Amino acid sequence: MTLFLLAIVFRVFSIQHTEGDKYRKLSTELTIRQDTIYANKGNVYAADGNLLATSMSKFTIRMDVVAVDSEVFEKNIVALSKSLSGMFGRTSYYYQNKLRTAKKRRNRYLLIARNVGYTDYLKIKDFPIFNRGVYSGGFIAEHKTVRAHPIGKIAARTIGYADFRGEAGIEGAFADYMQGVNGLRWKQKIAKNQWKPINDVNEKEPIDGHDIITTIDVNIQDITHHALLDKLKFFEAEHGSAVVMETATGEIKAISNLGRDSNGGYYEKRNYAVWESHEPGSTFKLASLMVALDDKVIDTSTIVDTEKGRIYVNNRKVEDSHHGGYGKISVARVLEVSSNVGVVKVIQKYYDKNPQRFYDKIAEYGFTKPIGFQIQGEGKPYVPSPKDDSWSKISLEWMSWGYGISVTPMQTLMFYNAVANNGVMVKPRFVKELRREDKVEKVFETEVVNPKIASDETLSKLRKVLENVVVKGTGKSIYSSNFSMAGKSGTAKKYIPRTKNSKGEWEGGFYSSQRYVASFAGFFPADNPKYSCIVVIHDPKKKKGYYGATVAGPVFKEIAQKIYTTTPIDNQSVDDKIEFAAIDEKYLNFDKELNKEYQEVPDVRGMSGMDALALLENIGLKVQFTGVGKVKSQSLSKGEKLIKGRTIILKLS
Repeated sequence: MTLFLLAIVFRVFSIQHTEGDKYRKLSTELTIRQDTIYANKGNVYAADGNLLATSMSKFTIRMDVVAVDSEVFEKNIVALSKSLSGMFGRTSYYYQNKLRTAKKRRNRYLLIARNVGYTDYLKIKDFPIFNRGVYSGGFIAEHKTVRAHPIGKIAARTIGYADFRGEAGIEGAFADYMQGVNGLRWKQKIAKNQWKPINDVNEKEPIDGHDIITTIDVNIQDITHHALLDKLKFFEAEHGSAVVMETATGEIKAISNLGRDSNGGYYEKRNYAVWESHEPGSTFKLASLMVALDDKVIDTSTIVDTEKGRIYVNNRKVEDSHHGGYGKISVARVLEVSSNVGVVKVIQKYYDKNPQRFYDKIAEYGFTKPIGFQIQGEGKPYVPSPKDDSWSKISLEWMSWGYGISVTPMQTLMFYNAVANNGVMVKPRFVKELRREDKVEKVFETEVVNPKIASDETLSKLRKVLENVVVKGTGKSIYSSNFSMAGKSGTAKKYIPRTKNSKGEWEGGFYSSQRYVASFAGFFPADNPKYSCIVVIHDPKKKKGYYGATVAGPVFKEIAQKIYTTTPIDNQSVDDKIEFAAIDEKYLNFDKELNKEYQEVPDVRGMSGMDALALLENIGLKVQFTGVGKVKSQSLSKGEKLIKGRTIILKLS
């Protein structure tokens, strides 16, 4: 017995003195804990202050039916069921049956609702039975924080995310800034496994993340999104993108990337404008002719013999879309009508002996390497160099009309924007500044990529030619007398790579005559550009149209027209609603006339000369006119049978 008592005394002494620190620490760990106070993630704002992305609380509501006393349950089940019915729409009977079944099965984790907002959570918490709390009312609320887009999914792929999916877009690029710094608070365990703060204040206050102020303008974004969506649906295209950029600053005011789902709907599938590298086709001709103009080997008045619209380069055919060709035309007209033969003959003549000179100039225009965005996922361009093993006898010629190369829509836009910006090439940017608690902490300034891509003389001539593309060239169908635009259409056949099918047979390895990429790049107003814009649409249904001017051009026009009439340009605001409605109605009526199927000669008397010219040439007539102003008379009478190729003479007054 004495030995037993001595053992107890020794053990007590050992616990108090030898192992005391260990057990005191263990006791403290069981009764005191460190709680993390999570910092609020930063918000994403549009340039005009609209909230694009923010964190929101969402709750999953469950019920421990066993915790509720049977008498309380029976007395209040009808009232609770009615409350749930009013909140979620199902019948009161449905909830009574659900709750009674759960009670019988002793369900301690019955799902009531998912993704409940904070306001509704507070209401549900006060429902009968639930208002008794966790232990008597069985009310269980599981909280989570999700990112929400208050004004919809506009520019969703560019806004991006930073979560279990990885990091993408603006949120991915600025994740470290947006997360903030978590705080700390010590809590002590009290009765019933509850915890309360030890002190009145936090040991470490959380610091909220930075807010991101983007360059996006919600009005312009809305215009761009719906203009693109409308034409994607009409042409049943596979996907497309449209971007609007502020000329002087490089700020991206709108970016829409829409891909088709299995049901034929469209959503922000990928950031095609940044990611997708493709053969540009005719929009690249501007760069090719700029090289020759700036080297002064040609002028816009230089005559080029396009022959009958077909030539062969090392046994490979180059052909114009216009049957029979254009004959001898000026370089300016080559660009206006987008003659493949004309561009190829110019570049072949002056750079066949020195292709490196041509390549070096193209590199100066920003086409040979990625732009270098803050956001991830930029596509890699491909422009062959004469030093590459892949360079062939047709590489130069094919490059000149936009084939055999691969560039992103953003690269093409950056180049066209430089033409509009008096030769100053600026990097497209999506973020203006970082803020914390309304204090600006970092500003992102305009970044100049190339201070001068060409001489003022070259730029002036090309801007005028691009304006004429819309007035009397391939883009004449989108001409408007209400506002000026300049740009270039592009139509490129898609290359089908050579691959093995499921049977092990080789397929592809050719340019498809059924699949196309339609594009239009340009700027507006033409004489003093405020914005540049590019539209690229992949795989439109051929029977509905596939040319750049037909498919992408109308999107460009709608964007330009609506921005012009709703957004101040050059300090001139349009605030007359009646005038805006009249312009919009006139635009819609004229657009309807252009797309109408004609069997007879229309009456164009009273129309402006340019509108009449665009309409008549669009339906297949050759037009000659005298005078200026509106159409006074026409040589072919209204109602005559329409015969394409006939000449109609207009007298303007």
